[in-house]
Amino acid sequence: MKIRLSFRLNGNPIELETDAERRVVDLLREDFGFTGTKEACGSGECGACTILVEGESRLACLMRVGQLEGRSVLTIEGLSDGKHLHPVQQAFVEAGAVQCGFCTPGLILGTIDLLRRNPRPDREEIREGLSGNLCRCTGFQKIVDAVEKVVSSPAEGSDPCPVG
Repeated sequence: MKIRLSFRLNGNPIELETDAERRVVDLLREDFGFTGTKEACGSGECGACTILVEGESRLACLMRVGQLEGRSVLTIEGLSDGKHLHPVQQAFVEAGAVQCGFCTPGLILGTIDLLRRNPRPDREEIREGLSGNLCRCTGFQKIVDAVEKVVSSPAEGSDPCPVG
């Protein structure tokens, strides 16, 4: 069933006509070319397709396009200001937490959601908070190091994890 859909994507207003039952991951990759949202397991088990909807992490492979009506969506492509990496992206680079990079966008967006809910997680809370995102390179130590770096070294007076 075709619907007329309006939502915000990476801060930009979007209006389009599409099938309400399409998966969000397909819409983002096929219609907008946002390949940072990865298709991996396709069943919500790996977190590679993580996006933020209204600031909360969601799995784009499980969401239907019709669920986006009137909402705000952030993908990895919309995270940087175009000149500087987001503090979480920068911390992942500095900690060497990127490995092959396939899971990195989902882990970064999952980290932002984690820090929104818990601005000062300890290492165990970081591991638990990101447990829905799988890294097949087994680089979790460096990923936890990266999140810990964001938590421990924000610029004075700044939000350690700004979004949008």
